[in-house]
Amino acid sequence: MMQVGEFQDKNIVMAQFSRLQVAIQMKESGLVPLFYNSDINVAKDVLKSCYDGGARLLEFTSRGDFAYEIFGDLIKYALKELPGMILGVGSVTDGAAASLYMQMGANFIVTPVLREDIAILCNRRKVLWLSGCGSLSEIAKAEELGCEIVKLFPGSTYGPGFVKAIKGPQPWTSIMPTGGVSTDPENLKSWFEAGVICVGMGSKLISKEIVANKKYIELKNAVSKTLNLIKNIK
Repeated sequence: MMQVGEFQDKNIVMAQFSRLQVAIQMKESGLVPLFYNSDINVAKDVLKSCYDGGARLLEFTSRGDFAYEIFGDLIKYALKELPGMILGVGSVTDGAAASLYMQMGANFIVTPVLREDIAILCNRRKVLWLSGCGSLSEIAKAEELGCEIVKLFPGSTYGPGFVKAIKGPQPWTSIMPTGGVSTDPENLKSWFEAGVICVGMGSKLISKEIVANKKYIELKNAVSKTLNLIKNIK
């Protein structure tokens, strides 16, 4: 079986990890940092700090102008310098954007809402996609379309209780909350005890202060500490 970090085909520049590899890594590590910055050097520094802290996943949030250009440079950097780092793209809202990012090498696609066009495109290329869902009906529909892990956003609106309720009738459902998730041990414990497979964490982990003041050692330590907390909770 191919190991995480082993290329599917060294002659193509598309997803370097299968959807199964990505899903397994999400389950094993339990943490997906989220980040965007329009400065490629800052983006590289943040990615390297997360990597040095033990993270092997990062969701690049596609929100700024020319975000795809930053991602293109970032994934080339990861392929060359950070073996085993799995980069994906979040806030993808249509099939055209999903196709563009997959062509650039995105290993997973995260959507804020349920989009069947994105599901079809990702399934065709066997790229993991996480659908944003806010109800049991949406979750069931996403799973019918092949969604392995559901994104619950904003997590603060729904809370761990919602996850626990969903896991009652659908114990097979895998959920990743984002928004409302912090590095606080009690916060993390409440989510994982409710039954989430992993958590997405943005500014609560990669704060504006850390980025503005280039406190990358602090970021590395925060990532390492958070991963250890999750490991002990799970």
